Amino acid sequence: MSVEDSTAAPDEPQGLHPTRSLDDTVHQRVRLGILTIAREADRVEFGFLKKQLALTDGNLSRHLKVLEDSDLITVEKGYAGRRPRTWIALTREGAQALNAELRALRALVIRLETPRPAPGPATT
Repeated sequence: MSVEDSTAAPDEPQGLHPTRSLDDTVHQRVRLGILTIAREADRVEFGFLKKQLALTDGNLSRHLKVLEDSDLITVEKGYAGRRPRTWIALTREGAQALNAELRALRALVIRLETPRPAPGPATT
């Protein structure tokens, strides 16, 4: 395949590689995990995220801060009985960012799984 070959997926701007659409804030493994788990529920408890993603309190807190500062999640502190709890919920912006990330990943998979014509003889 030459670099001039058009291999853009249907939703991909002509000539741009799908990885250009990946968002570094969303794409990071832990943050992508947080966003996908949060999408599955109205809100998710800190301890559940910590266990599911096998993280320390500090590590999870740092990733939550990045997502909260980017307006992708909201963090709500409160109590369940007498025990303090922290709940995380996906914002509208977070849902949109996650959807965009999934579209970019799908475009990348389509690009890699689409059969390519056999290369022709090299010309010089």
